[in-house]
Parts: sequence; C-alpha cells; structure tokens
Amino acid sequence: MNLQQVEQAILESSTVAATAGQISSDLGGETVILNINTGVYHSLSNVGVRIWELIQQPKAVSDIKEVLLQEYDVEPSVCLNDLVALLSNLLAAGLIEVSHETTA
Repeated sequence: MNLQQVEQAILESSTVAATAGQISSDLGGETVILNINTGVYHSLSNVGVRIWELIQQPKAVSDIKEVLLQEYDVEPSVCLNDLVALLSNLLAAGLIEVSHETTA
C-alpha cells in the first residue's frame, strides 16, 4: 500500500486501533514501539504519545480529534490534518488497523 492509498484510507469516520503485532514502552515522555513482524522500532513524542494512548482500544478518528481539541490549543482543521498524517504513518508501518463503518 503506498502513502497516497493510506491517506485515502483514513477518514474522520474511520475507527483505528493499535495492532496486536507490536510492543510499546513509555520512556519518560516518549513512546518506543517495536513492530514484532518487521523488527523495526518507531518512536513517538509529545502529541503522538497521547494519540498512541488513545488508540490502545478501537477509537473513532473523530473522537480522537475531539480529545486533542480539548487538550491542546490547535485549530480543528490543522488537528485533523496532523492526526490523519500520523495515523497514515502508523498504518504504513503496520502499527495500527483501520476499519470503516458501512451503511446498509
């Protein structure tokens, strides 16, 4: 999956969650994540750590955005753009799963 396909896959209505194929650890304000399948380490700091905490259980992107808007001084459009960019990177690295609600 290329980055453009990944970005299109994550919508405000999407639900995201950390995958089972990783181990993460808090290192005093920074989170280090090991993708067990690839053996690659990833690190998050600042707001990325907060997002990682939020997605340990499945959560809608819109709900994550609302939490971030309450906790940080950021414009809604900037928040959503930055959130989708980070989630896209995590998806490309195989660290999260994304699901979409379907309507009948």
